[in-house]
Amino acid sequence: MSPTRAAYAAELAALPEEGWADYLSARSGLPGPRANLTLLDAAADVMPHDLALRLVDEADEYLACCGVATLGRLIVEDPAACGLVGLLTTRCSDERWRVREACAIAAQRIGDADAPLLRGIVEAWTSSSDPLVVRAGIAAICEPRLLKDSRTAAAALVACRRATEHLLSVPADGRRAADIRTLRQALGYCWSVAVAAAPDSGLAAFAELPTEDADVDWIVRENRKKKRLAGLLGVAP
Repeated sequence: MSPTRAAYAAELAALPEEGWADYLSARSGLPGPRANLTLLDAAADVMPHDLALRLVDEADEYLACCGVATLGRLIVEDPAACGLVGLLTTRCSDERWRVREACAIAAQRIGDADAPLLRGIVEAWTSSSDPLVVRAGIAAICEPRLLKDSRTAAAALVACRRATEHLLSVPADGRRAADIRTLRQALGYCWSVAVAAAPDSGLAAFAELPTEDADVDWIVRENRKKKRLAGLLGVAP
C-alpha cells in the first residue's frame, strides 16, 4: 500500500532541507507515465519557504513541480508576499507540461483557502497575452470542488469566455502553434466544468459560442461529449 499524504508529510517534515531532493526524487514515480501526486501534495503542505523558492528553479521536473505547487500555500500564508504571484505566473509558461499543471494545482490550493484571491489571479491570467498563462487561468478555476461557490462558478464562465476570445483573436494560420493548441485543448473540457457548475447562465453562454469558427466548433463538440454537460443538454455523451 502506498503511503498516505499525511504519512509523506510527516516524513518530509522530519527531514533536514538538504535531504528533501533525494527523498522526493526517489519516490517521484518518474520517469514513468504517472508522477506521484500524493507525494507532491504532501510536499506542498510542509515544504519550507526558502526550499520551495529554490526548487521552483530546478532543472529536475518533479522537484520543480513540488516547488511550484508549494507556492500556492505560501501565497495563502502571506498574500502580500512580494513576487510570489508573479513567480507563479511565470511558471505557467514553462515548457514542461507537468510544471504547468503544478501551477494550476498551486492556484487551486489558493482557491480552497481564499476564493476571492483565486478569482483575482484568474482574472489577471485570462487577460494575459500569453496563451499558456490564459490556459493556466481556466485550468485553475475549472475545478468542480471550487465551483460550489456561486461567485467562483460565475468567474469560471467569464474565464472560459475570455480564453475563447483569446483563441479567436489569433489568425487561423497561427493556431497551429503549440501554445495555442494547448489552450484549445484546455477549452475542450473546461467549458463543460464551468457550465455544469452554473447551468442557468452557463448553457446560454455555451449556446452562444460561434461554431462557424472551426476551432470553436471543435471545442463545443468536445465539451458535449463530457457526461457532466451531456446530461444537461439531454444528449448521449
